[in-house]
Amino acid sequence: MKKLIATLVVCLLIIILTFTCFVGCKETDDKVIRVNEVTHSVFYAPLYVAINKGFFKDEGLEIELTNGGGSDNTMTALVSKSADIALAGPEASVYVYLEGKTDYAVIFAQLTRKDGSFLVGREKEEDFDWDTSLIGKEIIGGRKGGMPAMALEYALVNRGYVDGENITINYDVKFDLIVPAFESGTGDYCTMFEPAASNYEKAGKGYILGSVGEASGDVPFTSFSALKSYIEKNPEKIEKFTRALQKGMDYVWENTPETVAEAVKNSFVGTEVDLLAAAIKNYKDIYAYSKTTTMKEEDFGRLIDIITDAGIIDKEVPFDKIFDNSFAVK
Repeated sequence: MKKLIATLVVCLLIIILTFTCFVGCKETDDKVIRVNEVTHSVFYAPLYVAINKGFFKDEGLEIELTNGGGSDNTMTALVSKSADIALAGPEASVYVYLEGKTDYAVIFAQLTRKDGSFLVGREKEEDFDWDTSLIGKEIIGGRKGGMPAMALEYALVNRGYVDGENITINYDVKFDLIVPAFESGTGDYCTMFEPAASNYEKAGKGYILGSVGEASGDVPFTSFSALKSYIEKNPEKIEKFTRALQKGMDYVWENTPETVAEAVKNSFVGTEVDLLAAAIKNYKDIYAYSKTTTMKEEDFGRLIDIITDAGIIDKEVPFDKIFDNSFAVK
């Protein structure tokens, strides 16, 4: 009888310990948000500031950051639920919505308001002109249907360029392979984000000739989205995430590029702080970073016009389905 009681006590203790561990682990997991970013760039400085300055930690959140290497991969990670939040162009959320999924990707915060890529050439062109210098040339523009490619195309079309006639836009190179493809001899020009562009120039491999964002104008370019079901189940986490992100945005705009570079340097190990500062200055100079996480409906409309003009979609996309401004407003 004593042995039976002892056995029952041991079993009870095991159950209690297992339950306690499970609860503890669950609480820890509840603090984690898995973010998959389309690429790793100073273009997303407010996010890295929020991570490195502890703004997410202040909200009780822990960020697990992974690199998708392209919006298609990033959105696949979100839809497959291997990521909780996707940092990608808003066009990716539009495509998922148009697939007819009931649990589609909803954007809840905008991060950037211009294209963040820079046109890079092999030679230094002091008199480079968007209107004339690219005639008869080939540009590696990224994946067709991706926001970087469409912003570039939009800038070129508005200047009289027609792909296949007076210019060639190469859509065959995956986003994360553009730099090595260009370095190996493909194309006359390509687009690069920072700090890759500044690093490339410093290495003497090419030259930054112009800003695609400045040439194409304001448009919602990068945003954070989550599956509709995730937002419905985790509204507090989304609100905390958005609040920490806004603090990161405020920090970027309220401080010098040098100060911001110091704040993000741990996210760019191996890149010199002066290069980070130069890249951040480039983005601030063209007002690439958003000052608020909200997205304007008219800006979203311009995005849809760009996607439609590119021949990617031919359907109406309701703003209130794709974007939830409530967290940004709070």
